[in-house]
Parts: sequence; C-alpha cells; structure tokens
Amino acid sequence: MERTFCMLKPGILQRRIVGRIVSRIEHKGLKICAMKMMRIPRAQCERHYSEHKERPFFKSLVDYMTSGPVVAMVVEGQDAIRYLRQLCGATNPAEAAPGTIRGDFALVTQNNIIHASDGPESARREIELFFTADEILEYEDGNRSWLG
Repeated sequence: MERTFCMLKPGILQRRIVGRIVSRIEHKGLKICAMKMMRIPRAQCERHYSEHKERPFFKSLVDYMTSGPVVAMVVEGQDAIRYLRQLCGATNPAEAAPGTIRGDFALVTQNNIIHASDGPESARREIELFFTADEILEYEDGNRSWLG
C-alpha cells in the first residue's frame, strides 16, 4: 500500500463540487486516511510550492491557494500516487482527457482545482507539511477484497 497527498483547491469549495471529486477518488478504490478543510497560511503555502519559487506564476499561485479554504487529504491504495495522478489528468486542463477531474472540471492551469503528489518523496513531504501522525487514521477498508 502506498500513501499520497491530495488537495482540492479553493475553486472546488467555491463551486460546491467537493463531494463529486471525493466520490471519484473513492470510486477509483483509493482509501481516504485523513481529510480536513483548512485555510493554508501563506508561509505554509509557499513551502508547499517552494519548487516554483522562481517561476513568474509563484505569487499568483500562492494568492489563489490562500484565497479560500482547501480540502487536504491523505489517500492510500496500491500505486496510489500513479492512480490519483491519472484520475486528476494533465496539469494543463486543455490537455486533460475527458473523464479526468481536470478534464471535466477545470479550464485554467493555475486554477486546475486539484493537487496530487508527483512521487513518493513529495508525497511524504506534503503529508508531513499538512498532517500530524495522529491525524492519519488506520482502519480496515471493507472494499479491499473487491479491489485486489
């Protein structure tokens, strides 16, 4: 089993489609181990997106991400990083396939509505940035036998 980090961006809450996105994650067979709605403090957001610090869009990205609440999650499953990223679709919504979250719900790259860790190292770093160990719950997933 692998864990990854997922964040629904402010536009998801503003458009009232949190349930539709969470439902897609669950229907894929991924297990939610932690979830919270929060406003990201600017310093935390800047740490989260630190790899983009020198990019021209950094300030507007941080402004957007701190403009309203987000939903942060820890998601678990076999190859969770790969499957969650496939479910999200391409970062640029214009390149995201129909049927993916970004392909169905996003129009603008910066406001692409969902973040998913891109590898094991970033997943660990991002989970630790947003969750304490006691916020991540261990429980038996009753659907596990159906998912392989």
